[in-house]
Amino acid sequence: MNKEIFEYLDSLIPEPKCELNYNKDYELLIATMLSAQTTDKKVNSATEILFSKYPTIKALSEANIEDIKKIIKPIGTYNKKSLNVIEICKRLYEEKNGIVPNDRKYLESLPGVGRKTTNVVLSNLYNVPCIAVDTHVKRVSERLGISKSTDDVYEVEKKLNKCIPKDKLCRLHHQLVLFGRYYCKAIKPECSTCGIKKYCKKNTN
Repeated sequence: MNKEIFEYLDSLIPEPKCELNYNKDYELLIATMLSAQTTDKKVNSATEILFSKYPTIKALSEANIEDIKKIIKPIGTYNKKSLNVIEICKRLYEEKNGIVPNDRKYLESLPGVGRKTTNVVLSNLYNVPCIAVDTHVKRVSERLGISKSTDDVYEVEKKLNKCIPKDKLCRLHHQLVLFGRYYCKAIKPECSTCGIKKYCKKNTN
């Protein structure tokens, strides 16, 4: 990735961070799992209620599933996600003393937790150099010519790992997400004011 791209993203998004709200490690894991195929804004609205009503991992593990369904219904696919919330909390409470471990294999064994969710959690909690490829990261990567539209998310991740220094991965992950979410949007991207449009391989005008 060109040095100018790094510098532009640093100037545009100087303090990048995850936009999911959480105060505890398991809350980030749950929120990230819930964020699949929905927006962080909707997830934050739901988890504000969920984590307030069930303030500990033990309480969540013992929660009434119908109650959880009602709380997270606005985010979609709530039947499966409700089951995941309870099962994830039960396993963490019983197997890991309620602590989210720095263990990719274990995290990916939890229901509803795939590679993307694991990358988000490991990056934010343990500063592990990894990048989670969501719809925004995938789109920006394609437009910058790093990946192809036919690449799956794992292929995009591998290509990003090759062109981004390890010590920049965690920071760039958030910058690419936010850049895609607010600037290099799917519809009506802000091309006229973009400082790196010369690197764009896709005619979005």
